[in-house]
Amino acid sequence: MPRNQRTAGRHRMARRTKVATGAIAFALAVGGIIVLNTTGTPDAARADGADKSFFIDITKVPRGNNVNLDLAKRGARGTFTVDCGRNENGHFNGDNFIAQPGVRNGAEHLHDYVGNLSTNADSNNKSLLRAGTTCKNGDKSAYFWPVIRINTEEEEANEAANEEKLAADRANAAKDEAAAQVDCPDIASELDELSEVPDQAMPAVDENLDKLDQESDNANNQLAQGKQPGQVLDELKNKRKPSIEKIADTMRQAGKPVAKNEDQLAGCAVKQNGEGGLDNGGDNSNVNAAGDAEKKKSDGKAADLPGVNDNNEIGDNEGEIQRAEKVDLTFTSGGARRVVAMPKFLRVLYGDAKQSTNGPANARPSWTCTGFEDRLTELYPICPRGSKVTRIHSFPNCWDGKNTDSANHRTHIVFSDRNGKCPRGFKNVPQLRITLVYDIPPEIQAAGQYAVDAFAQEKHNPRSDHDDFANVMSQRLMNQLVKCVNSGKRCRQ
Repeated sequence: MPRNQRTAGRHRMARRTKVATGAIAFALAVGGIIVLNTTGTPDAARADGADKSFFIDITKVPRGNNVNLDLAKRGARGTFTVDCGRNENGHFNGDNFIAQPGVRNGAEHLHDYVGNLSTNADSNNKSLLRAGTTCKNGDKSAYFWPVIRINTEEEEANEAANEEKLAADRANAAKDEAAAQVDCPDIASELDELSEVPDQAMPAVDENLDKLDQESDNANNQLAQGKQPGQVLDELKNKRKPSIEKIADTMRQAGKPVAKNEDQLAGCAVKQNGEGGLDNGGDNSNVNAAGDAEKKKSDGKAADLPGVNDNNEIGDNEGEIQRAEKVDLTFTSGGARRVVAMPKFLRVLYGDAKQSTNGPANARPSWTCTGFEDRLTELYPICPRGSKVTRIHSFPNCWDGKNTDSANHRTHIVFSDRNGKCPRGFKNVPQLRITLVYDIPPEIQAAGQYAVDAFAQEKHNPRSDHDDFANVMSQRLMNQLVKCVNSGKRCRQ
């Protein structure tokens, strides 16, 4: 097949030509090299292909091993699908603000982003909330996963990264880290039965949820302008009270009295963002700051960043990035009879990028083909003609009811059992399911020439596939999501 046909519709990657000597080849094999763009076309990266034992004919995978399909037959049957595109704007970087906050290129592999437009190593609650989004309904959540590449040992040239923009992004992120911001109770997650208010009463609830979000934004703007925190908090509490009282009245009329103290729900605090840009309700004691010691200062030049050389390559991840042909972001009940709202800024991980080091506990089968969704496998699938390579990532769905993050980024939110039930003390929240479909040519699949980006020690093992999510939905959107799931509706936005 001609090259221009095979790569049509995909994100093309290129790089500087390697010097064909043993010494340089060895240096490239063991050196740390990276891609730096947060938007636009990332520079090329090339890689050794994945081990051929990592591939399997999907027709040889047993049927019926997709637990997600079993859970879909249980509990509330509603769904909420968000249209955030396929990363058409080209938002890629090697960062992970959840697992390694503040560490540029800490992921050591390239991430593909949809949703929040600002996501990078320095992202924090304030910067995420302030940014734009690719989601049609205004959802500012961050959704990101490692890219898939095709590697056929071909080399191309590419322009240098936009260093000036990168430096500006880091300067803006540094300002965000230093800025104080208000921390207010998230009404959508504090009032578990809010979504059960009758449909005719929801417009009034939605209006007041929007007002609460707007008042928080206004208060943050006042803090940024130098207004005294005490005065800002007093004014904010007075402005929040009427909206909270109206929501409480609506719930009482619906037979859902509010057990929470309305005055406490109206009160907020002012806090300073942590060094790593990760903010957890004013208490950063349970946030992993291990990466902070590794934070590097830089003027934005690729060669000045850790593990990066002039070729802007990252680890052994090389080849042409394959943009997903379809990206489906759907929230379900995860088998629960009813779910409650996720708190804003909740961080959730799927899979384990370092499963070879950490062990298999958090690695999950993620791979299949279209038409074979009941056959999830831990290996790269080889699909029949007419079927396409697919990744399915179903996230943890049992929240501890308190924390938006935890030291290992996992203990605050875990998986329900096969019946959709959560461990004692945990609450069922909507389960995010991300489905990614790729148009990878059959001959590339058969030759084992595609692989997921990974840490070097993983050697492109498909078991290292993973996904990340940070909830930045407005309270109104989250309440709509919960209502759709619990009521059995199939909503799309």
